[in-house]
Amino acid sequence: MHSSSKSSFDPLFWMSSILCLMVTLYGLANIMPAIGDFRLGPFPMVFFRATFFGLCILVVTLGILQNYRKGKANGWLALTSVVLAVALVVCCVSFYNISIMLDDGMFLFDNEQMWIALIAASGSLFYCWRIWGAPVALLGIVGILYMATGHWWPGPLKTINTGVAETLAQNLLYSLDSGILGSTFSIVITTVFPFIILGSVLESVGAGNSMIRIAFSLMKGTAGGPAHAAVLSSGLFGTVSGSAVGNVVGTGVVTIPMITKRGFSPNFAGAVEAAASTGGQIMPPIMGAAALVMADFVGVSYLTVIIAVLVPAIAYYGSLFAMIIFESRKLGIKANDEIAGIEQPTRQDYLNLLLIFLPIGLIVALLIYGLSPSGASISALALLFPLSLINPAVRAKPIKLLQSLCDGGKTFSGLLMAIAAVSIVISALSATGVPVKFGILLTSFVTDSLLVSLLLAAFCCIVLGMGMPTLPAYVTVATIAIPAMEQLGLAPLTAHMFVFFIAIGSAITPPVAIAAFAAASISGGGPIGTSVQASKVGIMIFIIPFTFAFNPLLLTVGAAGVEFDLLSWSWLLIKLAIGIALTATALSGFHAHKLRHYEIAARLAAAIMLFAPGALWDQLGMGLALVLWFWHLRNDLKFMPRTKRIEKGSV
Repeated sequence: MHSSSKSSFDPLFWMSSILCLMVTLYGLANIMPAIGDFRLGPFPMVFFRATFFGLCILVVTLGILQNYRKGKANGWLALTSVVLAVALVVCCVSFYNISIMLDDGMFLFDNEQMWIALIAASGSLFYCWRIWGAPVALLGIVGILYMATGHWWPGPLKTINTGVAETLAQNLLYSLDSGILGSTFSIVITTVFPFIILGSVLESVGAGNSMIRIAFSLMKGTAGGPAHAAVLSSGLFGTVSGSAVGNVVGTGVVTIPMITKRGFSPNFAGAVEAAASTGGQIMPPIMGAAALVMADFVGVSYLTVIIAVLVPAIAYYGSLFAMIIFESRKLGIKANDEIAGIEQPTRQDYLNLLLIFLPIGLIVALLIYGLSPSGASISALALLFPLSLINPAVRAKPIKLLQSLCDGGKTFSGLLMAIAAVSIVISALSATGVPVKFGILLTSFVTDSLLVSLLLAAFCCIVLGMGMPTLPAYVTVATIAIPAMEQLGLAPLTAHMFVFFIAIGSAITPPVAIAAFAAASISGGGPIGTSVQASKVGIMIFIIPFTFAFNPLLLTVGAAGVEFDLLSWSWLLIKLAIGIALTATALSGFHAHKLRHYEIAARLAAAIMLFAPGALWDQLGMGLALVLWFWHLRNDLKFMPRTKRIEKGSV
């Protein structure tokens, strides 16, 4: 009886939940729009940043203590986290006090502020390492070491010595422009935070399972069946969650077993789900956190970003459908109207879709009207709370809504640790002038070759994105590579969109493909095999960025650096569709029948010509594509058994 009573009340759980709720309400209050003369926020900038970061630190620490209580963390780790939490709270107080002094006049940083800044950076990197793994934390460590020792480095890597104490103190902590609590922190709080809370509430109101059942119902008559349903449901779910791994876990537990039952291999089943879930971060209108930050970095409205990404996002999901179609043909899988284990959608399932589409529609309408992204997301959140009562499950247990706010606060507190590490990297790059030096070296090395510049940026994105969340990978590479890309003639929006796409694609790129690994754990396939298959299935997430880098008209908006022309834009869409079909058949090795090696090579060559800019390449690519297509269908008809030719009306 005693143990039962003890298990029913967990003080750590309740403390963590209360703190998570405080983080959510405090963050929303700071950006809440005015209602008449009534307004909760914004709070004084210095005070809010210090207190909000301190609350998030306490949330993460309680999470580690909960893991210790469950046996998932050792005692030394728990003790270290508590000590660092206390130290970081002291650092937040110091940040507030010194910032007030800086407002009043000049202040000279000494060794005391340097050590406080180093403690703040070390604590932030510790929590980042615990939550997101070593890659992001190691980048932060390298950034600190470079700031401290850059004046000793040789050649172009040498920096100006302005004093180690002042450099570290100001660039790590005591600045509203750079450092852990700097401008990146501000952008994430004011723009990304409300969308994360909205996504958390959207996931909790019960529309996810309804979307899956409806997607399976719509796709049950196709050969790919569950695989097509996985793409459709992951695209819809992904625009809500904005997280590749969260998308895999949320929809993959249902879709992946169904895909394998249809006859696809476990590796392919996991690959389809991983590729579709990864694409959720480019699916408007909510997308991933990096898209919101991109709008601030580029200086355009979030609506402009949504319009720009619309065609590439649709093209990417179209490529996934194409890959499934030709894979099912190769395996000889036929259409089957019945999908075992999935209930038919009910009237309530279709009603639940209102919980997704009405808030999303409101966001789009308010963005068109001119409201800020944070204002639009808060308005959608205000609509969603009463609207969620149309779901009987929410009416029966309305505390789910409160739990979703707690989950949102917990999720954001973890994300903020990655942002703190990335802010350290950005500060190191800004303080040492690395982006400018990199741009000069790159432009002199590639001699005005945009392709080489894009390849280098893509390589950096993939390497840095291994095991990292999309937002840190995007911000880090954008800081280093985009100035050089802009010098070679790319418009800021196009350059940022390029890095954004590649950073998202790193979630399915071996050897550390976090989305593919999550899918493999469900499918039972090999992690590396699944990630290789996912890279093949989702290959267009790497090709499409090169396409719109050389053909910015594909992004539709004027901010991409080109004036919109309907005829040229339509021709681009035709080329893209044919290129996707050629790539899908080549990588599947199957069209109407199995392709020979030279046919695969020729199709890939034709696709590359269509993706490349220039009228000559267009003509060559289109001509080769038509020849290959009709030649293949002619051979298929020639060698088809006579009975089948009669059925097709050819005899």
